[in-house]
Amino acid sequence: MNRERQTAWMLVLILAAAVATAIGCTKEPEVGTTTPAGPTQVAAPPAPAAPAQRPAETAVTPPPAPRETTLAPAAPGGAATSPLKDVFFEYDKALLTEEAKGALNEDVAWLKANPRAQITVEGHCDERGTSEYNLGLGDRRAKAVREYLVAAGVDGGRIRTISYGKERPFVLGHDESAWRFNRRGHFVVAGQ
Repeated sequence: MNRERQTAWMLVLILAAAVATAIGCTKEPEVGTTTPAGPTQVAAPPAPAAPAQRPAETAVTPPPAPRETTLAPAAPGGAATSPLKDVFFEYDKALLTEEAKGALNEDVAWLKANPRAQITVEGHCDERGTSEYNLGLGDRRAKAVREYLVAAGVDGGRIRTISYGKERPFVLGHDESAWRFNRRGHFVVAGQ
């Protein structure tokens, strides 16, 4: 009888575990699936999907150009636009990419055509990392841009550098679509 009682208790425990598992593990709807619309859902337009719920193919769509997105407030004394092209950096790097060098070559041509223009190269970073680290990284980025311009024949006396680190984002956001535009060397032009 003891053996029969143990077997009965084991069956009860197994059944209880199965019921608890079935109740506690309701299936989550898959991303992109729809649920039947009730009368209260018909009147409201669908809410935009959160970034984590977007299908994979929309995650690789390139973001719009930075001038078409929401801009952070302009830096004091600076302009939102410049005749010179900004250069962009890889994450945690101050090395100029081939694309950045191409933009700087165009900037060199403009600077040589406008010899009275004085410029400030602002070094900027995305929001990741400490303020102190990003100030140093922004400084290295601004100096890398300055060194390239000087090597290309622009008078170094016309070029000032400053780092703002992560304090003045160009594009507001908390993902790579914003961060890639915030890792930049930005030009402020004076005295044309």
